[in-house]
Amino acid sequence: MDFKDTIVSLATPAGLGAIGVIRLSGDRAIEIVNELFQPKDLSIQTSHTLHYGRIESAGRVYDEVVVSLYIAPKSYTKEHVVEISCHGSPFIQESLIRLFTEKGARFARPGEFTQRAFLNGAFDLAQAEAVADVIAANSAAAQSAALHQLRGGFSKELAALREELIHFASLIELELDFGEEDVEFADRKDLEALVIQLLDHVRPLVESFRTGNAIKNGVATVIVGKPNAGKSTLLNALLNEDRAIVSEIAGTTRDSLEDEWTLGGIKFRLVDTAGLRETVDVIEALGVERTQAWVKKAQVVIYMADAMTESVEGLKAGIMALGTLEIPIIQVLNKVDQVSSTILDDFKVALPELILMSAKNQVGLPELEKALLNIIGLDQANASGTLVTNIRHYQQLVQTQETLIGVLNALKTGLTGDLIAQDLRYALHHLGEITGQISNDDLLKNIFGKFCIGK
Repeated sequence: MDFKDTIVSLATPAGLGAIGVIRLSGDRAIEIVNELFQPKDLSIQTSHTLHYGRIESAGRVYDEVVVSLYIAPKSYTKEHVVEISCHGSPFIQESLIRLFTEKGARFARPGEFTQRAFLNGAFDLAQAEAVADVIAANSAAAQSAALHQLRGGFSKELAALREELIHFASLIELELDFGEEDVEFADRKDLEALVIQLLDHVRPLVESFRTGNAIKNGVATVIVGKPNAGKSTLLNALLNEDRAIVSEIAGTTRDSLEDEWTLGGIKFRLVDTAGLRETVDVIEALGVERTQAWVKKAQVVIYMADAMTESVEGLKAGIMALGTLEIPIIQVLNKVDQVSSTILDDFKVALPELILMSAKNQVGLPELEKALLNIIGLDQANASGTLVTNIRHYQQLVQTQETLIGVLNALKTGLTGDLIAQDLRYALHHLGEITGQISNDDLLKNIFGKFCIGK
């Protein structure tokens, strides 16, 4: 890629609207716009100023616009940046962009503005990725996590870890230069203490990914159980609308119903499924197959049973059948208002975590909501508030953790400095990959290629 030329793109969504914003970045950004802008001379204006005028060419006025001027290095990309607010006609926007390209700008690639900001040192790679997360945030929790990363909270933690590791790694490397003299510059006990401290810091970050990933992408939550257990009634109660058909006839739901629901700032992708049972009905059997497929993809399963027809043994068997999937299962006993307290006591003694509910009367919903949030683990996020939401960061942190454990084992078994140095190099490499201190063109192309054009 050529990052020396000037790029242009529409920075607002395509289509009809009140206004559109066209963005240029590069050494000639001001010069190109200035050739078409009247009546002011933009080349003598100060940074961070707005200018009202017209875009003209060959005696034709294309639009009345407001130009925002950002002079390098005080801009998003640390280059000259000009943003033109024009009327929101797609025809006008395309005409203006064509004029700018005729003057020497080229169309920006996806994510190229943010990529230039990264390459020019405006922020590191983890912060750059957070830009896309802020744009895509679909809940309060997702926005908060993305903003924390964008502001450098995650990067600061990693920088502190890496800085301490570099100090000891350099001492170990120095020892290797004096290998024949049998000198020891790095105190092994101090290094061991540091590695333990680093592991104590990395481990919560790794563990936070379950929560961070749920916040970013939503939680696939599947409601399962036998026919007529009240699964559709529960879906309607959570959504507070009649989303699913409810009937006393068993097997009413023959296909999966999906909808989104937000709780505590987290998006849950709720799936109401066909009842689990053996059936000769071809359509219902297909619905049961889809239920089983959904369960395999779920992050959380709500297993619902009918207090009027289910036994303690039957409920245990149903939960045990799902337990092999190794995913969290919330146990719910529905229609508790229809049975005696003695029956309910028997269920609670056998299954202490069972939530007693009457979905029809919305009894037990707060307990279910609390259980869902506990599974996500918001209360277990590490003390700094940093949540790992990016799968790439998670993988690098896992590898960092593994190499640090390798260093610890090497120290305990008295391995030579060259083996310790190798593991330290790997740990530094993985931490550097997260923030972009160590990167390659393919990695950058993959990350920024997922951005929208204009950002």
